[in-house]
Amino acid sequence: MNAPRRHARGFSLLEVIAAIMLLAITFAALMEVAGGSIRLSQNAAEHSQVALWARTLLDTRFVLDPIQPGQSDGHFNDRYRWRLNVTPWVAPGTASAPNTNAMQMYRLDLDVMWGSVPFEHHAHFSTLRIGNNTSAAPGL
Repeated sequence: MNAPRRHARGFSLLEVIAAIMLLAITFAALMEVAGGSIRLSQNAAEHSQVALWARTLLDTRFVLDPIQPGQSDGHFNDRYRWRLNVTPWVAPGTASAPNTNAMQMYRLDLDVMWGSVPFEHHAHFSTLRIGNNTSAAPGL
């Protein structure tokens, strides 16, 4: 009497290859997501650093010296550079005639740049600051 033949139980080579391919595709997708996350974190860190540099410059500029309209530029360090444009500020809907008061509002526009020329990054900051009106007559 013939005993029933036992069939070998297990995975075929085709099933193993399909499982490995599915695992490789999933791993590649996860690595792409992780790389994107790292790039976003680096970008956020750069923008935080730029915001700190900008706040420092805008808070300390013209503290001891009077505000002078015009443009100036410089470097925070080897990586970050800045350009500051100072203009008298006139409220919307008012005449642009010079104020005869001794105090004047000025708009400070700060541009911070970093990175190489084809991939240069740029951030813009703007604030108002009150200062002595340089066009006002002395003693007014």
